[in-house]
Amino acid sequence: MERCQRNPGMTEKFIPVADLRKRPSIPVIPARATAPVGLLADSLGRPLRDLRISVTDRCNFRCVYCMPKEVFDKDYRYLPHADLLSFEEITRIASLFVAHGVDKIRLTGGEPLLRKNIEELVAMLAALKTPDGRPLDLTLTTNGSLLAKKAQALKDAGLTRVSVSLDSLDDATFRRMNDVDFPVSDVLAGIEAASRVGLGPVKVNMVVKKGMNDAEILPMARHFHGSGAILRFIEYMDVGTSNGWKMEEVLPSAEVVRHIGEAMPLEAIAPNYAGETAERWRYVDGGGEIGVISSVTQAFCRDCTRARLSTEGKLYTCLFASDGHDLRALLRGGYSEADISGAIAYLWQGRADRYSELRASQAEQQARRKIEMSYIGG
Repeated sequence: MERCQRNPGMTEKFIPVADLRKRPSIPVIPARATAPVGLLADSLGRPLRDLRISVTDRCNFRCVYCMPKEVFDKDYRYLPHADLLSFEEITRIASLFVAHGVDKIRLTGGEPLLRKNIEELVAMLAALKTPDGRPLDLTLTTNGSLLAKKAQALKDAGLTRVSVSLDSLDDATFRRMNDVDFPVSDVLAGIEAASRVGLGPVKVNMVVKKGMNDAEILPMARHFHGSGAILRFIEYMDVGTSNGWKMEEVLPSAEVVRHIGEAMPLEAIAPNYAGETAERWRYVDGGGEIGVISSVTQAFCRDCTRARLSTEGKLYTCLFASDGHDLRALLRGGYSEADISGAIAYLWQGRADRYSELRASQAEQQARRKIEMSYIGG
């Protein structure tokens, strides 16, 4: 399908958006399955440690870099409820990933708090344990619009932490970026509620788009300095097709660090774990830390330990992938746990993705259809 994206003062342009959700790809079940011993590695030696699960393709925001209103309008066809994985199906798949080495699960969307009774899923996943008996690091990414209402219930269900997307403290800029006139004060209330109930340290994610919200970098840093929250600046990425990504709209993370450091001195600190996406910096005065995620200018593919499960049960081995592998077909086709576990192992062992290291020219990218972030989660 094609949708017209209009920019004020500019000539209309057409962004072809390929609907890749229905493309079938049934996983291979190998004759000899790899036993789940918690040490699964891909073709580049990267272990499987992190599973990101999208629980809905719907969102109540229309952020310009993720779900632009020109594409995701009132006529956009979301997945019917019957296509979504049930909570029981999600938990069943997650348990197989945990047996293969996953010790961190992040719930994403769309906006995951729009999924009815999401606390029930959190409780089911919180009951899972790693092969050596440890609890999972169970987290959730949200736009914060419903967080003040949901924070306590999520904590009671067993959620460990939350990450909140917040692209500006300036209310006019924030409303323009979410494109549904949602006030920044309600998101800040959600962050405060999450911190109060113990879903911390809260990570606040700011996608920086040059010319749109880059003037907000220092105000954001000053606001969260000393708050206990960890502010992370994310380079505007070429995820999906609908956002009309351009390299000239990317502000390199190095410039973000330099800009903040000139006002509030910073020093680099070590990552928390191998494969951490954010490069960490802390304030010299003890006011906490910030992070920068530089998937465009400083690719970290070689350390990527993440798999992604779509809301309808397709497994993606890269955020920038075009094709997924239909685990739901196995779940609903009567296959055994051993069969599905073997299929997961086979897919991960064959993984060689390193899109950001090999990022093509903008013209080549426009010719390639990538899955939308709103469908697969960040």
